[in-house]
Amino acid sequence: MKGAVVIIDAADRAGRGIVQAALRANRPVVAVSKDSAELARLRTESPRADLVTIDGSIANESSALLAASLGDLGRPIDGIVIATSGVPLGGRILDHSVEKFQQRLQDDLFPQLAAARSLLPLLTRGGRNGSYVVVGSPGAEHPWAGYSYCSIAAAAMTMLVRVLHEEARALDVRVHLLAVNRPIRTAENCGCAGEDWPDALAVGEQALALIDRSEPRKADEAVVPFIPPPRKVRPSRIAAAFAKPNREPSFSTDYGGQAILEQTWRALQPILDSTQKAPDK
Repeated sequence: MKGAVVIIDAADRAGRGIVQAALRANRPVVAVSKDSAELARLRTESPRADLVTIDGSIANESSALLAASLGDLGRPIDGIVIATSGVPLGGRILDHSVEKFQQRLQDDLFPQLAAARSLLPLLTRGGRNGSYVVVGSPGAEHPWAGYSYCSIAAAAMTMLVRVLHEEARALDVRVHLLAVNRPIRTAENCGCAGEDWPDALAVGEQALALIDRSEPRKADEAVVPFIPPPRKVRPSRIAAAFAKPNREPSFSTDYGGQAILEQTWRALQPILDSTQKAPDK
């Protein structure tokens, strides 16, 4: 029997996608958030799901209280996902005071360390040896233009997870950072989101894969890059892209690959003809 997946900040951008992915997979879910309205919505929309909600967070280093609440549930836990993402601090780092920068690090980074100290022991109960996944944010590898602080904080978070990954081996617990290097697409920002922004559900599916250790090679990696799933293209759209009145494609010979393109077309044409005969669903 699979244990529960605990999702911290379940009402956040990534958190909602992780909850959705877990519920679709019929996983027991413990959703943690300070957003009581979002927790109520989850309970209303998923009345038959194995879903428990807890009013809590890791902010202000309150992880010890959260760990106690999770322990009181008395149920096995297979994984914990930290989906916390703070409000981006824009502007140049040179334009912010040292005090402001120090306060933001204290608010954003230190609770992550406190959370690991309090929550990692929960994953060892009953010999389950679960997984602990932190959803990363943009800017960890390269400076994010206009958001200098975010780049520094993301890089610090990456190193923290690397250290935790090594130290947690003694507990037989796997700690990972799911490195998401683009802002996450949500219903609220889809109007201005870039084409390469990942969907929150896709992020959730890959976080669950790390918890299930479905790819043994990645189970030994501290930082696991998020890989966007391939886009689905309807066969009718492929046919439309090639369709012409004479049923022959028009290719440019500027690339020196005319013969290859013609061979490809001959291989695709029977498939495209069959899709056009079938009704487009």
